[in-house]
Amino acid sequence: MQERLNVGTELVLTHTVEPGIVRLTLNRPEARNALSRALLSCLQREIERLGKDKSVSVIILAAAGQVFSSGHDLKELTGHRADPDGGEAFFRETMTACSSVMRAIVACPKPVIAAVQGRATAAGCQLVATCDLAVAAETADFATPGVNIGLFCSTPMVALSRNVTRKRAMEMLLLGEPVPAVDALAYGLLNRVVSADDVMTVALDMARTIASKSKATVAIGKTAFYRQAELPLDEAYAYASEVMVKNMMAADAGEGICAFIEKRKPEWKDS
Repeated sequence: MQERLNVGTELVLTHTVEPGIVRLTLNRPEARNALSRALLSCLQREIERLGKDKSVSVIILAAAGQVFSSGHDLKELTGHRADPDGGEAFFRETMTACSSVMRAIVACPKPVIAAVQGRATAAGCQLVATCDLAVAAETADFATPGVNIGLFCSTPMVALSRNVTRKRAMEMLLLGEPVPAVDALAYGLLNRVVSADDVMTVALDMARTIASKSKATVAIGKTAFYRQAELPLDEAYAYASEVMVKNMMAADAGEGICAFIEKRKPEWKDS
């Protein structure tokens, strides 16, 4: 499999793995892929750009080195305590920037798959929880350990509590202990746990399956999934029913249904 460097910076490498599939790689291994302000900015820019790229079907989010991400760059944050305001403005800007990245992943019309090769903690765990799908090495683990250093993982809590049960989320947030990948799978944080050598292979297999579908249909479905999840039951059904009607009117739905009836492979127009 030959990769082509597409776009990116030294902090977030962007590769076109094969047509329709792009891999973003966090590239601060010397800093445990801590989410500095610069890295967050690069990551958001690339996600938003790829979301608009009509040639892209799926994004895989990976990381260089032994750690997926250690979360916020605590050295960077601490350095701003010397600011005239004690760092308050920088802290607020950083938390806002991180939240913007998470919202960009959810809003991106292209599914984002986390390929986790190592430890993911705090905002790094939040990043995994935010992705639409997640594959992890059996040696990886996950934690929201802010409580151990007096900084409760309040923003990671948002993504965590929307992916695992409340009791499990509170256990991770209050104990701050690492959770092995196999347990994170049982909690609902992950989709697959595989050997370290197979993480990218499995993520690519999932990406290829998704890329074989209609881009337009996948975008409709991803948007609807996150919107209905926050609605009361009656409103969720009313909204989802309207989405189904509009989806039925789309060209790809007509083509897909005809292809199914005629027992042939559909030819998507992505519309």
